[in-house]
Amino acid sequence: MRSRARTAGRGSAKSGGAAARWAIDVLPFVARLHGRVRTIGPDVLVSTTLKSHLVCAALPSRVPRVWHLHDRIADDYLPAGLVRVLRGVARQRRTLVLANSRATARTVPGARVRIVHPGLTAPQVLAQPALRVTPTTPHVGMIGRIAPTKGQLEFVRAAQIVRRHRPDARFEIVGSALFGESDYARTIEKEVQDLGLGPYLTIRGHVADPTVSLDQLSVLVHASPTPEPFGQVVVEALARCVPVVATDAGGIPEILTPSAGASFGRLVPPGDVAALADAILATLADPDLPAQADRGWRHVTTNLSITSTASATMAAWREAARGTALRRR
Repeated sequence: MRSRARTAGRGSAKSGGAAARWAIDVLPFVARLHGRVRTIGPDVLVSTTLKSHLVCAALPSRVPRVWHLHDRIADDYLPAGLVRVLRGVARQRRTLVLANSRATARTVPGARVRIVHPGLTAPQVLAQPALRVTPTTPHVGMIGRIAPTKGQLEFVRAAQIVRRHRPDARFEIVGSALFGESDYARTIEKEVQDLGLGPYLTIRGHVADPTVSLDQLSVLVHASPTPEPFGQVVVEALARCVPVVATDAGGIPEILTPSAGASFGRLVPPGDVAALADAILATLADPDLPAQADRGWRHVTTNLSITSTASATMAAWREAARGTALRRR
């Protein structure tokens, strides 16, 4: 595959010309892949990214496809032209979509969909809630890629409000900018300085093991102004018994309020800085936090383990493969 096609990102389809160039670049690869598929004779073709599914959808092969969908196919998340194309290929008769949340599934209407929430491995989960060591100084943080869709700017502005009421609080942003978003990272750094938060807010950059950073937090904040497909860092925080404040959109409510009466954190409207600050303050002052952390940990260990994810995934692969088995009889 040519370098231009291999490195194209979600924004590559913003113009018709860019999409056409990508298609031209990828056609020789599709032809070679088709030959390889005919040689191997698989029961199922599995794709795990938007780009790889478009490639699989272009194959003339009759082999069933399973698309592991980790992105919301919506205009607020992807270019409108790409949304139309992806929704069309998702509805292909041979395609079974494994969506990472009900919120993601709703963005591919008419497709054959199964919900498979991403689970955690054993090292990501605290062995017992009693092992949680609460920081003595309030430590509020975000963990994840620095990008406008993640909400670090909203977090910094909320931190200024929190400090007025909790001057002992410290803040941290863990993660770095990718995909050409370094300008946004510089905006965050400037906002920290302009608001006088330099001595109190650390931008740590990328870390190899986020569980170490999670264990040092009093509150994990998820501040995405754009609805996220799932919200893996929220699950990771619950698994470490870390209290969570998150935006009430996308797949997040499925994690924090999975059923009537269940609540494992505080939800706030996306983009509402004041509400975000109020929720952080309320969480820091909440005497029920240990019990809530215990409930969240039990929810993750029961419902969001890698074992349950693998089981649901294998069931879906077998379902898709049944069509191949019938044709070969």
